[in-house]
Amino acid sequence: MVSTVNSRPGYGQLLRTPGALSFVLPGFAARQPFAMLTMSIVLLVQHTTGSFGSAGAVAAVTGISMALFAPQSGKLADRFGQSAVLIPGVLINSVAVILLAALALADAPLWALFLAAVPAGASVPQVGPMVRSRWASVLDRPDRRHLLPTAAAFESVTDELTFVVGPVLSTLLCTVVHPGAGLAAQAVLTLAGGLLFAAQRGTQPARAARAADGSRIAQTSALSIPGVRALIVAMLGIGAVFGGMQVSLTAFAEEIGQAGVNGLLYGIFAAGNMIAGIACGAVAWKIGPRRRLLLGYTALTAMAATLWTLDSVAMFAIVGLLVGMAIAPALITAFTLVEQLVPASGRTEAFTWLTGAVAFGQAAAVTVAGRLADAHGASYGFLVPAVATALALGTLFALRGRLAPASKGRTVARGVSHRALATVD
Repeated sequence: MVSTVNSRPGYGQLLRTPGALSFVLPGFAARQPFAMLTMSIVLLVQHTTGSFGSAGAVAAVTGISMALFAPQSGKLADRFGQSAVLIPGVLINSVAVILLAALALADAPLWALFLAAVPAGASVPQVGPMVRSRWASVLDRPDRRHLLPTAAAFESVTDELTFVVGPVLSTLLCTVVHPGAGLAAQAVLTLAGGLLFAAQRGTQPARAARAADGSRIAQTSALSIPGVRALIVAMLGIGAVFGGMQVSLTAFAEEIGQAGVNGLLYGIFAAGNMIAGIACGAVAWKIGPRRRLLLGYTALTAMAATLWTLDSVAMFAIVGLLVGMAIAPALITAFTLVEQLVPASGRTEAFTWLTGAVAFGQAAAVTVAGRLADAHGASYGFLVPAVATALALGTLFALRGRLAPASKGRTVARGVSHRALATVD
């Protein structure tokens, strides 16, 4: 059991935290372009090449590049400060995205689009992890720590809302205005939103510590913490659910001759995630985050295991809603555990490892599920989230001892002492 405080956590109390709105509002604006990127690339490249396969491949390169480079961006932000990394990052990303759009509109060969997709993905500003790191910083005091799970839930719901609004906005711009309008808007919003967020220096976490002589204390990567590695595996499984659902629901809708139902079913799935996320943030939990993660991931695995057996729209609506509702507790608790496992000087990097793992798992699942659905039908595509979550769950149980915060005074990263925030069971 964990100790609780008398003040019941809630979103109102969270948003009244001093300084919170100064980074929450620009943070929402700054992360919106990322949700637009994939859909804008797919629509533009499909328009210029006539191939959804080519469009998906270019988008996948962007996602994989982001997943591989995001942790380095997070590590630099921990070392030099978020603004120092974000300002050049948004400039580079805006230029890279405009270059990709220009090449596509000029009918450049596919290999050129792949090359341009690498910097476009690698330079994606990691605003979501930076916001989470700011929450961990402003809540890192005895009278506010009970709000950490609420903050994690709030960010999960914000991310989900972003990925509902972003693709819709991209679709409207690319189909109504111009095929390249989505990427153009993405570049402009990245620049404007990123610079506005970077300007909020008062709430950014402190940079890595220095020794008494002024030299920088050597810091170990967040990846060296075993619990973070276990959480990365969990995030890969969650990413596989997102990617597998996207492709397999599309294939299922085409198989039954109702292509339009795809959006409805995925919307129900996303709604389940948002509803559960909102509920998780309003609960005063009496069980520790490690147990919550294992219970939530078990529920997610059980739900995902049934997807490949379904054959009707009604059943996909029901089970899809339950799968979405099972994702939120696991996802939110994983981010809550990072705040306990990782010292403040490495949290942005740790958060980027987790978000990068979700993106990588999604990109891999899109590829594998797509091939399975093409070769054997939609039901085989749904095996991807089932297998991925089962493997991740097995890993979490095997490494569950690594998910406990360090004891008081125990050093978890060289030069930084980490104090446990609460018991975990």
